[in-house]
Amino acid sequence: MSLLLVLAVPLSLLTLGAAFTYIYAWSIERRFPPTGRFVTVEGSRLHYREEGPRDGAARGTIVLLHGASSNLVESMLGLGRALSRRYRVLAFDRPGHGWSTRGPGLGEAEPARQAALIAGALRQMGVRDAVVVGHSWSGTIVPHFALDHTDVTGAIFVLSGITSPWPGGYIGWYRRLIDSRAGWLMMRTLAVPVLLVLRPWMKSKTFRPQPAPPGIVREGFIPLAFRPHAYEANMQDFAVMYDAVLRQSARYGEILMPVTVVAGDRDEIVWSDLHSLSFARAVPGAELILMPGIGHMPQYADQATVLAAIEALAERGGSSADSVPIEGRSGVTG
Repeated sequence: MSLLLVLAVPLSLLTLGAAFTYIYAWSIERRFPPTGRFVTVEGSRLHYREEGPRDGAARGTIVLLHGASSNLVESMLGLGRALSRRYRVLAFDRPGHGWSTRGPGLGEAEPARQAALIAGALRQMGVRDAVVVGHSWSGTIVPHFALDHTDVTGAIFVLSGITSPWPGGYIGWYRRLIDSRAGWLMMRTLAVPVLLVLRPWMKSKTFRPQPAPPGIVREGFIPLAFRPHAYEANMQDFAVMYDAVLRQSARYGEILMPVTVVAGDRDEIVWSDLHSLSFARAVPGAELILMPGIGHMPQYADQATVLAAIEALAERGGSSADSVPIEGRSGVTG
């Protein structure tokens, strides 16, 4: 009897967790539907949104890439709406996040792979000389646009970005867990209920020392990150992150286009002295803007300063944008 009880308790927890996770994901997808259009690149269906000036031509193209546990709606909320008054703005759900899909395996999480897929989408859209803005985890992605996809990129902007290896950063055990059957089961049973309990703490820590904007979770479509496949993508991103920045940091000296790095000096998520300062020193001619008293989300704490820095970079590194609407171009579907 005791053995049956020992087996029944974890099995019941897994069953209840799986049922809750399925129902929660089902409800979230109906509350937060796609807000943009889709383009297919190498089998991945990428969700993007385009906005631009209502009157007159755009002054350039700005591409927005979100961080971990986020999506393009939050990118538009934090930066895109304001930038679209003067620029053509393309905000993407990164592969595996929001409403974008990606293939199986850790290889699809690699920053170089994510950059290649998004660059492929930009080529289908006829984009040239874009300013590519990467926040937080996307700090691992944007260097690849400056190194490997210069045909679509005119400048890169790293905002509170992860860029550099750190002492003790190797987490091989975690990589093995996420890539295992146990990891797959965890994401579809217990991970989401536990994460929902932790979400208030996570939100507070992300914005500290500033308060989180009222309604940011709902208005930014953040619950999309708590569906099993999206959170699995998130965890895969973290599993490959250290090895990726260790490899790519050796190439930062090869970046030749204009680069701006912006970070808050009170960032508790991505340490600015390790990542932002190191990256700015490694890239020839990079401009560093360190914002005193600001945490991980400068685009909300002092949006005016961040917008001014992006627009200044666009004037340095971008060209006048092709303002032809995306709709109807080859490879782009509704």
